[in-house]
Amino acid sequence: MHWKHEYRKRLSGAEDAVKIIGSGDRVVIGHACGEPQALTRALIDRASELENVEVVHMVPMGSAEYCRPEMAHHFRHNALFAGGSTRRAVNEGRADYTPCFFHEVPGLLRNGHLPVDVALIQVSPPDEFGFCSYGVSVDYTKPAAESAKHVIAQVNRHNPRTLGDSFIHVRDIGIIVEADSPLIEMPKAEITPVERAIGEHVASLVTDGSTLQLGIGAIPDAVLSFLKNKRDLGIHTEMFSDGVVDLVEAGAVTCRRKSLHPGRMVCTFLMGTRRLYDFVNDNPMVGMYSVDYTNDPWVIAQNDNLVAINSSLQVDLQGQCCSEAIGFRQYSGTGGQVDFVRGAARARNGKGVIAMPSTAGGGRFSRIVVALDRGAAVTTSRNDVDTVVTEYGLAQMRGKSLKQRAHDLIAIAHPDFREGLREGAKEAGLL
Repeated sequence: MHWKHEYRKRLSGAEDAVKIIGSGDRVVIGHACGEPQALTRALIDRASELENVEVVHMVPMGSAEYCRPEMAHHFRHNALFAGGSTRRAVNEGRADYTPCFFHEVPGLLRNGHLPVDVALIQVSPPDEFGFCSYGVSVDYTKPAAESAKHVIAQVNRHNPRTLGDSFIHVRDIGIIVEADSPLIEMPKAEITPVERAIGEHVASLVTDGSTLQLGIGAIPDAVLSFLKNKRDLGIHTEMFSDGVVDLVEAGAVTCRRKSLHPGRMVCTFLMGTRRLYDFVNDNPMVGMYSVDYTNDPWVIAQNDNLVAINSSLQVDLQGQCCSEAIGFRQYSGTGGQVDFVRGAARARNGKGVIAMPSTAGGGRFSRIVVALDRGAAVTTSRNDVDTVVTEYGLAQMRGKSLKQRAHDLIAIAHPDFREGLREGAKEAGLL
């Protein structure tokens, strides 16, 4: 076939492939567990030859060595979502943070706000027609490749062939590097009694036939653990992990009653273990799409009975949620929280849930506060918030006055902080 000749012509070693990157270029790296690790390593190895290369990435699950202090002259990270390996660089001023809704990232790349010089992506080996799959990371990775001046792809046999709108043809890849490296994995989180209680409260909002949006971590896993006796659940989410596989195998997730994409779980990226990656490989039940589709609130709203489950760092007594910062310090990012909160609000029988433990710092701090910390960003506004859940119960905000909100939120705060919250609410004129 003609594409095989084109494939061979594009083959290169990783070290030679990244030589196309020059000082001052903007480089977009494939997302999360879909990071092309052979290419990022080769880029770091070239650091001494480069100056002021802008590295754009969202959730960084790799080591993000471009953020090390000694790399400051060579690389400048532009974080669209801060993570464990990049947060320090952002807060020390060696990297930048760009606020954005997840569904808008492809538009930033395509429409000139963040023009892409080089996209580093990871794909599966080509099929018989010459199409490679983006595998576990479609999200902004596919739009980055479609708008970049140069595309370098790591072809990795460990990357599953996911279906949906998840393909790039060999002819659209400039340089191909064959490198079979195990994908980054995210093991299941340990569920504590607090998270188990939160999971049970959230699960009470899920009825047979509901479609779910959820993330990764102890709270989503706790929610999923209470859903095995539900029937005909669906999935429309930005990502899912191993816990969803459990529900498919238990017969709880079938997607039969979904109003949009019936029979198919819809998502934009995956984070989990090898078990998850094997499950999605060539699985027609799973459809992967770019994030400007999955997270578009208008698209989300077409899912009847949607239950969107997100988390927050702080919620104040007006219902404002800060889910991304601790004061002025950037902790994570907006991600898809607002996309799904707004989509759920417009869906028929939709529910938007903010679920979080009542305390932080080993019980030293209440997450429900009279006012957000100085400098804290409002992620989900008081006009958007629907239901807040802690281990002590549910507080429904929609249609409630400020006085009612303060009363109901104090009721689900940790008992040790309730009296102080009441006093603070009275001083603020909220009670």
